[in-house]
Amino acid sequence: MKNKRNVLYSLIIMLAGVICFPVQAQQKNGAQDTVETIHVSTSHAPNSFVRTIKRDRKGNIWFVSNEGIIRYDGKSFTNITSKVSSARFWNVLEDRKGNLWFGTRDSGIYYYNARLNDFQHFTTRDGLANDRVGNMYEDKTGNIWFGTENGVSRYDGNSFQNFTTRDGLAHDRVGNIYEDKTGNIWFGAENGASRYDGKSFRSLKMKEAASGTSTDSFHISIYQHPIPENSWMHNAVNSIIEDKTGKLWFGTKGYASGYDGKTFTTITNKDGKPFANVRSIIKDKKGNIWLGAFDGLWRYDGSTFTRFTQNFVGSIYEDKKGNIWTSSQRANNGGWVLSRYDEKSLTNEKPTVTEITNKPMISGILEDDKGNIWFSASDGVYRYDGKTITDFKSAAGQK
Repeated sequence: MKNKRNVLYSLIIMLAGVICFPVQAQQKNGAQDTVETIHVSTSHAPNSFVRTIKRDRKGNIWFVSNEGIIRYDGKSFTNITSKVSSARFWNVLEDRKGNLWFGTRDSGIYYYNARLNDFQHFTTRDGLANDRVGNMYEDKTGNIWFGTENGVSRYDGNSFQNFTTRDGLAHDRVGNIYEDKTGNIWFGAENGASRYDGKSFRSLKMKEAASGTSTDSFHISIYQHPIPENSWMHNAVNSIIEDKTGKLWFGTKGYASGYDGKTFTTITNKDGKPFANVRSIIKDKKGNIWLGAFDGLWRYDGSTFTRFTQNFVGSIYEDKKGNIWTSSQRANNGGWVLSRYDEKSLTNEKPTVTEITNKPMISGILEDDKGNIWFSASDGVYRYDGKTITDFKSAAGQK
């Protein structure tokens, strides 16, 4: 086992009761649903910022939090990394064999064999390009790709092979990895996108602009005015997705672009206005494209754009029934809202939207095997069963 580290944490057990109080879920059609919030004290659930929520093939739910990697098996929470590492974990990937990979912000990657309850730790000493890992992806052939601060690493089960700008990457800081229908691997970076066809890289830019980085400062008010054509922000990729026609959509810090295989085109709505700071893009079960942007939630049905809210949207999620869930921020820092757009009304002129709850900095959204919606915030994780929000507040110590 590579670089296995044991860290002993002191355990502080706090006892607390269960407190219930009603809150109102606001609906745009004027009706109100009463949602009960239950606070549950547990020594395992995260009580700080949760970056990522993922469900594995067995139905377990994994939380990537400031306290470590926490697993919920349907009955209890377990911090599986508390005795292994105090690293700042950032992401989780389940590979085709059911093993888990955990990316960190400063300590490389951890490989977890759940069957053996065994960890392996990989860093630059083992061939990883950089110990700061932001994104992970398993391609169709079983290779694991890691986007780092110094290029991308490909792991074939035995060793790492690294690629940087010298090999054709648009930028060494890679934040997005996406595989299209033909098997090309796309890497979204701070200075454009790169396509890997299995043999070589090709670097592409949405617009010809000066290079910039995420450390370049800018105020949110920049989106209230047209962004200059030569701004680096147009090439700073936030998200990538392929639509049903094979066209690729790129959400950036600047304007969203479409790529038809030959050229990039700035995507505009029915009024001819571009979509700025698109943080999330998803394709729903019907093939519609949903954009979460600075100026709201938009749906493209193949011919027409429809806007559902004017608030900034950070995350978009479709549940099994086809309902659309979002985390959005009200204007003038009015707080974050978890909202549900009812699938049966999505084609109506005024679809039914229910504001479930307000929480600080809502990020991840996930549906479990029972149809419950889990969502994360800066103060922990919550579960909504359609009527009740369960608030899991963990004790200071983590087992």
